[in-house]
Amino acid sequence: MKTLFIGGVKSGKSRLAEAYILAQAGQVQPYYLATTELLDVGMRARIAEHQARRQAAFSTLEEPLDLLAAVQGCTAPVLVECVTMWLNNMLYHHYGEAEILARLAALLAWPGDLVLVHNEVGLGVIPDNALARQFVDLSGKAAQMMGAACDKVFFCSAGLALPMK
Repeated sequence: MKTLFIGGVKSGKSRLAEAYILAQAGQVQPYYLATTELLDVGMRARIAEHQARRQAAFSTLEEPLDLLAAVQGCTAPVLVECVTMWLNNMLYHHYGEAEILARLAALLAWPGDLVLVHNEVGLGVIPDNALARQFVDLSGKAAQMMGAACDKVFFCSAGLALPMK
């Protein structure tokens, strides 16, 4: 089963996705695939917050680029936290849109259970610079791809998850 939790920054999507996958996994310890690269000091606090919240409930994997390779040996459900940061990493390392979307499609075709976390970045104004527009457009395409492929989709806001699919 594939499930997507999508919402804005600090919408509660990560916490909701974590609770969801733990409930779905039952007695099995799920994997937590962390995608964030520590590229600046500002991310350190966010990473620490997520690490403290999940503690020993998950088997943690860290992979900023090759998500499919990271999940290949996983026999329990996998929480991908988060697709948005993975997109950022891929652009930062100069991967093109076609390759990024192909890698996402390959991940979505993986036969195991996935819970994906993604920021909804397209609800604001069109960005005024080319790189930001490229990111927002890519994020929107990725969200549509995940929404189509996932069995369940939840939109998160104010700490609540609204079922969309």
